[in-house]
Amino acid sequence: MSELLDRHRAVMPGWMPVYYGDDALEIVSGKDRRVTDAAGRTYLDFFGGVLTTMIGYDIAEINDAVRRQIGTGVAHTSTLYLIRQQVELAEKIARLSGIPDPRVFFTNSGTEANESALLFATNVRRSNQILAIKNSYHGRTFATMAVTGHRSWSSSSMSPLTVNWLASADRLRGRMAGLSDGDLLDAAVDDLREVLATVTAGDVAALIAEPVQGVGGFVHGPDGLLGAYRKVLDEHGVLLIADEVQTGWGRTGDHFWGYQAHGVTPDLITFAKGIGNGFALGGVVGRAAVMNAVPAISFSTFGGNPVSAAAGNAVLDYLLDHDLQGNARRTGAVLLDGLRALDHGILGEVRGRGLMIGLEFVRPGTTEPDPAATLRVFDRCRQAGLLVGKGGLYGNVIRIGPALTLTEEEAREGLAILSEAVAAVDAETQIG
Repeated sequence: MSELLDRHRAVMPGWMPVYYGDDALEIVSGKDRRVTDAAGRTYLDFFGGVLTTMIGYDIAEINDAVRRQIGTGVAHTSTLYLIRQQVELAEKIARLSGIPDPRVFFTNSGTEANESALLFATNVRRSNQILAIKNSYHGRTFATMAVTGHRSWSSSSMSPLTVNWLASADRLRGRMAGLSDGDLLDAAVDDLREVLATVTAGDVAALIAEPVQGVGGFVHGPDGLLGAYRKVLDEHGVLLIADEVQTGWGRTGDHFWGYQAHGVTPDLITFAKGIGNGFALGGVVGRAAVMNAVPAISFSTFGGNPVSAAAGNAVLDYLLDHDLQGNARRTGAVLLDGLRALDHGILGEVRGRGLMIGLEFVRPGTTEPDPAATLRVFDRCRQAGLLVGKGGLYGNVIRIGPALTLTEEEAREGLAILSEAVAAVDAETQIG
């Protein structure tokens, strides 16, 4: 592996992180919820390529759909021609969106989806002012980086947008620390009103929000938060963009879209990751009046291409036919209940919904982040045969986002590994 890692480092930018440092992992095959590395070791995958391999690996229905499309000899035509797979997928997403009179635009990624949504919103409102939420992540392009409230992922201070920030719903530290659901809702609305009254000028285009903050460590507010925001936004004509790149497609268990926990319908929904199950596919679905507010010709060369759209159709059909939202609720409960029962000083909080779970690590007796303990838990999980992710503003959150096909047996297997890893690192911390 060191030879491939050396080659990687010789040709890739230094700012591209690779998990496990000098012991980096090359995944060479996968089946269902397990992957195998170049050394022949198999792991239970609880991160799914950053919540992207949503159905699992080597799924016959998806493979067959892609092979059928490739078998036609047409992998690409561009949207200057009709693409049946794209139209069929757009119809399904429009129907599921909950938005009246929706239109769908396909992209290659969540970053592009959010970039497009910002374009639509700023055009229809004739304003470059955006509200965003601290601790958020929306992408790595010029505009999406500007609305990312997470310093580790903000590579430039330059921006085409004027951005004003709302407090995150972090209950451990910051403005919302320790608040009850009701008090947090009141504080969030007061914060929004204050921002609109003091630091904005004229019309504001939109608020962009993740129902559950992904890179930020799966932080989320109480149910109804986006609805409470929306009442204030409507007073000013401000649009609402729900970034569902990580929360969509039933991952949160109780709802198909994360926004549905909040008693609100967004103007625009962005999506990506899981809908392609590894194929490059993202997009925006939104109200026609907003989506059509582009005063020039525009299209995406590769967005919604025949192969990716074929995969997306197969993914969405499989998801609905097998009630994977219900499975996320059931298996997520196994994990959340088990993790919340742990009693260790280094474990500051277990939070999440469905199969979107975060474990935040702190120095015992405090809320001070402990990224070193997090890294040790992360490494122990890998050593025991479980792959998880990392995140959070301070790099102190273990992120869990398995495929929505996860079985209860696999959930318990992963729970046991996580529990042992946390207990071992907690014991080491006490000795140290």
